[in-house]
Amino acid sequence: MGLRIDVITLFPDAFANVLETSILGRARREGRVEVVLVNLRDFALDERGTVDDKPFGGGPGMVLMCEPVFRAVEHTRGLDERPGKVVLLTPQGERLTQARVARLAGEERLILVCGHYEGFDERIRTLADLELSIGDYVLTGGELPAMVLVDAVVRLVPGVLGAETATSEESFSDAVGGLEYPQYTRPRVFRGMAVPEVLVSGNHAAIARWRAEQARNRTRRRRGDLVPDEPAGPA
Repeated sequence: MGLRIDVITLFPDAFANVLETSILGRARREGRVEVVLVNLRDFALDERGTVDDKPFGGGPGMVLMCEPVFRAVEHTRGLDERPGKVVLLTPQGERLTQARVARLAGEERLILVCGHYEGFDERIRTLADLELSIGDYVLTGGELPAMVLVDAVVRLVPGVLGAETATSEESFSDAVGGLEYPQYTRPRVFRGMAVPEVLVSGNHAAIARWRAEQARNRTRRRRGDLVPDEPAGPA
């Protein structure tokens, strides 16, 4: 039984193309992952499909109401015998990292809840096992973060990318610990820019050393925050 991901959203149609193409589409067709879209408006308390209201105390925007979200999560939990980890997509959540993605890829089931409007009624947070953000910026809703999370998680499901080592040398992986080394393909020379000789030398040990050095240097230059602090010298 493959990974199951349920997505509770106000805009299920927004996911159609993303879920049908490329690696995600193939993973679904092969049965390695199942993605189920749940329309939050189906759990509204009125015929208009109202799921939000003005915040107590005043202020701008609208806030997602408790009852529709609680009803949606409780209904979704009952769609499969596996209880699932409930994840709220919110800018107030833990920042998503590759390490977190890898842990989520090991789950049997995820239930993603997309925020919208001005945010969640605070009591909705009691439903969550985890709150995640894809970065320190604000989007219109949780649909795009949910798509990012689904893509990142599914590609780590065993068999999705074919070779088990396919993800081990990517940026942010445990093997790399930072950014990936530079990659090249044909032609060997393009507009005066040549592929480094070491990569066509056939010397696999030298290639491995070159790649490791390039990865370290690139990480230092571009993402110094990923480089551990150098140990202090003698006083």
